[in-house]
Amino acid sequence: MKYLRIIIILSIITGCSRKIERKQIQRIDGSSIARAKLDSSIKTLVDTANVTGLTVTIFNQDTVTYQKAFGYSNLTQKDSLSINHVFYGASLSKAVFGYLVTQLANEGIIDLDKPLQEYFDVPIPELQFEKEWRGFKNLTNDERYKKITARMCLSHTTGFPNWRWLSRTGKFTPEGDILFFFDPGTEYSYSGEGMMLLQYAIEHITGKGLEQLARERVFNPIGMDMSSYLWQQRFENNFCYGHTTKQNVIDKDKADETAAAGSMSTTPVDYSKFLTKIFDLYTNNSSVTQLMFSPNIRINSKKQFGPLLLEKTNANDSINLNYGLGWGILKSPYGYGYFKEGHGEGFQHYSILFPEKHIGILLMSNSDNAESIFKEVLKIGIGDIYTPWYWEDYIPYDIK
Repeated sequence: MKYLRIIIILSIITGCSRKIERKQIQRIDGSSIARAKLDSSIKTLVDTANVTGLTVTIFNQDTVTYQKAFGYSNLTQKDSLSINHVFYGASLSKAVFGYLVTQLANEGIIDLDKPLQEYFDVPIPELQFEKEWRGFKNLTNDERYKKITARMCLSHTTGFPNWRWLSRTGKFTPEGDILFFFDPGTEYSYSGEGMMLLQYAIEHITGKGLEQLARERVFNPIGMDMSSYLWQQRFENNFCYGHTTKQNVIDKDKADETAAAGSMSTTPVDYSKFLTKIFDLYTNNSSVTQLMFSPNIRINSKKQFGPLLLEKTNANDSINLNYGLGWGILKSPYGYGYFKEGHGEGFQHYSILFPEKHIGILLMSNSDNAESIFKEVLKIGIGDIYTPWYWEDYIPYDIK
């Protein structure tokens, strides 16, 4: 009986210990934070920085261990934000597209290093589009377009601007001409235009539209029922509105055509399923994640956007800042981190996975003030002090 009592007591102690552990969020440096502490810290940041709404998802052991919404989906109506609200995904669209294209490359359907021109029946400048402005006619006399590959498009080294109506430093250019800022494959410069060219090539090669491909290869297999590159009727009563820095509500812009670079709508719950899938593939040494997360171009610009992207720095040498296929790559003492941000009018997002520690985080917000707290949320949430916040322009609200 004496030994039985000891066993029972030990079982109770062990059970209590496990309960305590479940209340803790594990960070990449081995430290942890209590859920209640994390809740209060995030809420304080959201309130202080006037972030209208924010959802935070944390992964421990490759699965969601914490997922919570703070603030409002529509400040005017005081509607609470939910983890099931549909967000404009902005450039999170590119990470999904990168995964989709990597599957195709892994299956031999596209060669990442074969010039895209070889997949088309006519020269790229002669491609026809329903919206003529999407075309590449003004590249007719610049044959550098013949060098562009899928790898360049996914790693942002095509030489194209982010968008044709923006200069390389982000100034509005009303003429909207597509052009090269540098020879393809030689530098890093974020480009939605490059992603769009690759989308056209993929659709031509497969004979399927992006939405069909995404549905077949990503959304349906993973169970992302509330995600799409096109606006869906089922989103109508379940979306959150974007908000300006002054917290004014922005009218909903509904995507009526697919854009690999940024038309995806999704929910924090759905996108968490996608990231969980990426964790699973990595943990099982999938050839897809091995290819997708292989570095392609070292990045040494002071910032990713704006005038400082033209200036060079060694500030990020310690993290070996690089780019894979649709995902950014950095090195930390706790293994590599694979990240993707999203930024559109009224919506700001960020995700980073540290697969070697089986830890990650997803931040999705419907506020133009959200990036001002990303640095601190990453630190308190998972101990991430390696995301290049200055390069990303995640300038904290209290030092702006």
